Amino acid sequence: MALEHAIMVSLAERPGTGYELGRQFERSIGYFWSATHQQIYRTLKKLHTDGLVSFEPVAQEGRPDKKVYSLSDAGRAALREWVSTPTPITHLRDELGVKLRATEHGDLNDMITEMRRQRDLHAARLDLYQRFQKDDYPDPDGLSGRRLYQYLVLRGGIRGEEAFIDWCDEVIDSLTKP
Repeated sequence: MALEHAIMVSLAERPGTGYELGRQFERSIGYFWSATHQQIYRTLKKLHTDGLVSFEPVAQEGRPDKKVYSLSDAGRAALREWVSTPTPITHLRDELGVKLRATEHGDLNDMITEMRRQRDLHAARLDLYQRFQKDDYPDPDGLSGRRLYQYLVLRGGIRGEEAFIDWCDEVIDSLTKP
């Protein structure tokens, strides 16, 4: 997936400024696809040049006009086509896994400490996702459309964090056996 697709999905849900998109990436989309504000603005410019988004200038007092972007008809068609294409299997690029594989060349206690730290970080993220689920989706059986899709992505994040925590526990147990 390219950043362009994540931005188009966001704009399909709601028009917004580059700043607003950046905030959305910090709060929701960014848990699954990250981007800096600079990358977002660069990508918006490219999407506009390609005719996939349009913008309306909005005057601001004492500041330059802001641009409120929305998905164009061509952008909706491109998004529809992208959603319909098969998704390749995700290739894992995990520095922690490579470090674990190299543990024999480092300090075992350092690796155990790092695995515990990673477990704690993922447990905190799992807690955050579970709070999102509780607060934002109290009745998942009643969801449909966009809210259902958002919920299902969140559930994928929850399941991923649970699996990562289980793996950390397995690694820690294996590395601490006498």
